[in-house]
Amino acid sequence: MKKKIFQSFKAAMIFSFVVIIMLSFVATASATNGYFSHGYSTKNKALGGTGTALPLDSLAASTNPAGMVFMVDRIDLGVSFFNPNREYTVSGTPSGAPGSFPLQTGTVESDSNWFIVPSLGANWKINNDSSLGISIFGNGGMNTDYDKATFNYVNPALPSETGVDLMQLFIMPTYARKITPKHAFGISPILAYQAFEAKGLEIFGALGFSNNADKLTGNGHDNSYGYGARIGYLGEVLPGLYLGASYQTVLKMSRFKEYEGLFAEDGDFDIPQNWSIGLAYNVTPAITVAADVQKIYYSDVASVNNPLMNNLMTSKLGKDSGAGFGWDDMTIYKVGVQWQSGPEWIWRAGYSYGEQPIPESEVLFNIIAPGVIEQHVTAGVTKKMGDKQELDLTVTRGLSNSVKGENPLDPAQKIELTMDQWEISLGYAWKF
Repeated sequence: MKKKIFQSFKAAMIFSFVVIIMLSFVATASATNGYFSHGYSTKNKALGGTGTALPLDSLAASTNPAGMVFMVDRIDLGVSFFNPNREYTVSGTPSGAPGSFPLQTGTVESDSNWFIVPSLGANWKINNDSSLGISIFGNGGMNTDYDKATFNYVNPALPSETGVDLMQLFIMPTYARKITPKHAFGISPILAYQAFEAKGLEIFGALGFSNNADKLTGNGHDNSYGYGARIGYLGEVLPGLYLGASYQTVLKMSRFKEYEGLFAEDGDFDIPQNWSIGLAYNVTPAITVAADVQKIYYSDVASVNNPLMNNLMTSKLGKDSGAGFGWDDMTIYKVGVQWQSGPEWIWRAGYSYGEQPIPESEVLFNIIAPGVIEQHVTAGVTKKMGDKQELDLTVTRGLSNSVKGENPLDPAQKIELTMDQWEISLGYAWKF
């Protein structure tokens, strides 16, 4: 008993120390399904992001809080090296028509191509039927950094750098409980933090498109705080067949006051509700297959969902019906397979697909947020080191994708957004 208490105290101290480091190192997270990540733990990333019915570590609450009660006492640390490659191409000679809004032709690549994204989880069993845990991870990735005056072609005296930076951090304490030996529910209150910066959008204020041009762009990073919750169920419905389901509420966030002239509803940028449902099946004692379906409701957030046209002409940026990025909701399909080849080695592979959220009609504004990736191919491995420690490695490839449409403010021009990405994730687990 004393040994158990000492191990728990030691684990809590280590966890607290890592939390302090992590909170001081919030990074722009991976933009894969819009600005949601395809997965949050190193293991689940390797399975194409599946995990609703297959908890593998103490970051399980990020997908399904119910999975935590099936975990042992453990701490999981992760870090991802994220490499998104984003560019836009403008073709077509400007029309020169009165009131048109042309862009400089050519291809421009975004700088800042490498980011470090940490994650952290811990789980403590209260008894055989209940557990307490915490998961901390990042989301976001609506990040671009162009060294060109993308929107300022008609007024080159305006600032010459263009882009946005979105950073998000989630803290999820979790309580999970078994209602029978094979069925459990879990709940996670969510505390959320966001930081946002925009630059190079001055022309929209100069042309009278913003409700508050002083709060439109170039105001550095502004902060937002909020809350919500995720609930989940996990159970073995047939021998070896597991069913999981979870739902996350809209995360109500405080407004970005320094960007109330950009985002609709005076700077509001809530985090949309989403749900997932999944199956996992033990084909053999060594092989498990998993599949998830996830739905993200970007339509919940006016600043993300409102279309650019005709809102830009009828309601200024920052108003309730002000122009936004025009993102559609996303449905993502994920599959993964896990094979334990021996006592020390576990191999994983996965694939996910989700139709990207940006319509052809919305390419102009989404130059600064080109989240157009649809397919992910993943692979990973776990090396066990005795009964108490594990090392994980995952490689994720976001396959190149593009969307092309007219410049709605000068239809003589075409705009194409293109993105691909690599992500290398490392993980360490300690069971205590």
